[in-house]
Amino acid sequence: MDSLQYLLLLFISTVLINNFVLIQFLGICPFLGVSRYVETAFSMGLAATFVMTMTAFATYFINTFILEALNLEFLRYMSFIIVIASLVQFVEMFIKKVSPVLYKALGIYLPLITTNCAIMGMALLIPMNDYNFIESIIFGFGAGVGFTLAIVLIAGLREEAQYGDVPRDLKGMPITLILAGLMALAFMGFAGLAVV
Repeated sequence: MDSLQYLLLLFISTVLINNFVLIQFLGICPFLGVSRYVETAFSMGLAATFVMTMTAFATYFINTFILEALNLEFLRYMSFIIVIASLVQFVEMFIKKVSPVLYKALGIYLPLITTNCAIMGMALLIPMNDYNFIESIIFGFGAGVGFTLAIVLIAGLREEAQYGDVPRDLKGMPITLILAGLMALAFMGFAGLAVV
């Protein structure tokens, strides 16, 4: 298998087969909290994708050239949290400056990207899987695209459910959890698509 084919399979695997939200159940808080409307969900997905990609970039270098070189792997958690928090702060300031309406719509969930376990999980999986620099970037970007895909899909389903004939007792979060479970089952169907 050549390098380009492997990178493509890594990307597809991260987006569909090992989707952080629907298969690994990481990042559920923003998945449920910011998925009422497609527009807001898409913006949150873009912000998370940017943070995940930049986190993959930064944590690869920190882990490889500082932590492993100095035999300080025990500082991974702390180092990665600092990187993620810094990137989220940058994204938050950028969105606040460019689009105050979007900043207000994302509300508390924007700074909560810092504690999004999908981002921390992605950062920790890079050294665990021994990815090189390019693989790390593809993995981080794929994780963000998978997160965006999941949150936009559930937002679309939630918008439809608002106007659908949903039983009164299932309106709101109960129908959302049922839809999320059905989406997770559907994504499990990608399991045999590729092995990376």
